[in-house]
Amino acid sequence: MFLTISTTGSPERPATDLGFLLHKHPGKVQAFSTSHGTAHVFYPEATAERCTAGLLLEVDPVALVRRGQGKGRGGTPDAALAQYVNDRPYAASSLLAVALSGVFRTALKGECVHRPELPDEVRPLRVEIPALPARGGPDLVRRLFAPLGWDSVEVTPVPLDETFPEWGDSRYVRLVLEGELRLADALRGLYVLLPVLDDAKHYWIAADEVDKLMRAGEGWLAEHPESGLITSRYLARHKRLTQDALERLELVRLAEADGSEVEELDNAVDESRDTEERPVPLAVKRRDAILAVLRAVGAARVLDLGCGQGQLVQALLKDPAYTEIVGVDVSVRALNVAAKRLRLERMGERQSSRVRLMQGSLAYTDKRLAGYDAAVLSEVIEHLDLERLPALEYAVFGSARPRTVLVTTPNVEYNVRWESLPAGHVRHGDHRFEWTREEFRSWAGQVAARHGYAVAYVPVGDEDPEVGPPTQMAVFTQLTDADIVDTAATATAATDTPKEGEAA
Repeated sequence: MFLTISTTGSPERPATDLGFLLHKHPGKVQAFSTSHGTAHVFYPEATAERCTAGLLLEVDPVALVRRGQGKGRGGTPDAALAQYVNDRPYAASSLLAVALSGVFRTALKGECVHRPELPDEVRPLRVEIPALPARGGPDLVRRLFAPLGWDSVEVTPVPLDETFPEWGDSRYVRLVLEGELRLADALRGLYVLLPVLDDAKHYWIAADEVDKLMRAGEGWLAEHPESGLITSRYLARHKRLTQDALERLELVRLAEADGSEVEELDNAVDESRDTEERPVPLAVKRRDAILAVLRAVGAARVLDLGCGQGQLVQALLKDPAYTEIVGVDVSVRALNVAAKRLRLERMGERQSSRVRLMQGSLAYTDKRLAGYDAAVLSEVIEHLDLERLPALEYAVFGSARPRTVLVTTPNVEYNVRWESLPAGHVRHGDHRFEWTREEFRSWAGQVAARHGYAVAYVPVGDEDPEVGPPTQMAVFTQLTDADIVDTAATATAATDTPKEGEAA
């Protein structure tokens, strides 16, 4: 798969600024690992007058089959062969869109650290894709791209065989786009429309695909004449997800018409919508699993350590069984967002007496955290450097010592099931590590032994028979004095038991 992006310039405004925007140096050839192969970025030309960046995606057909993609239908030999012989290595599709978002992630966001003024500049751009599947024909390609602000949308059908023109055209076209746009807007349009034209997603469609579509379509999708078709095809015609996306797009239109806050309208729709058949995001499954354990242990006073933007605190507040809820985070900005989410300023006196947000570091002991029924560290430990984990361990298990401690963290073995995650990458840029199930259990077992806790393990999310669940949770329960005596007695008895052949 191949795509080029070109721009022109002058000595005062050099075209090589494209390198700053893409965060890829024009003097280098770079390679990036993706979940389906290797993406190469290089510059065929780079002068002040004209600069072209090329993105070449080499798809590994074996890796594609191993991930269960590109499979033929039925059990015929032709279908089996189709797993390896197909158009995936050559024609732009959702695989190229995934590579585009991974390799040019910063440019898609409209960010440039070294030259922050560049992303907002409108510049002459030329995008060329030599082979683009076009289910719907050249006319649909024009209808999709023209409303995005391109001055020229050149669509040339690719014949089935140039030697036999009577055979007609294939479903592929050569696409050339020219116009003056912001680079981020051009990339977002490509990210959405490449899989739409191929009319196929080559990875698992999860609930967060709607969020991806909303982010990439911000500013243009709601008003696009083909928004319904784009939404349906992008979400692989998944009925519930498509309905969700179309409702959110309608909210955007309403908000633009009357100046309302889109988020407030969106929340209102979410609360009233029947969600029985919608895929449940992993974050929701994780939160539900945590709440289930807290209810089971009868916790009333709960610490959310590393509370972030307050999602768990908000869920806890809905249950009157929790009489005191404390959210702790090192980031003041995150706490401010949490306060807005919870609407603390407008909260009634009775409700506000149940909740507190505190700034603090989990690497230091804090007397304010002592004496609680339960503490939750949800997706926290992986954000710390490994050498700082002992400090967190002592602060929570040695100093604060809640009766129950819940720790969740990603299961790195499951990462191979995330189709959009490049091989060898962690799930979040700030993760310092991600553990296998064995590594997590080894750490948790040692912590429990050192501080007088028992530990049990709970899978979170759909458990894969080969790689386990996407999230792993350890539930630590503080041992009583009687428990410790029993444990010591059992260990002593085992030591004193004569081995076979020994005298008693």
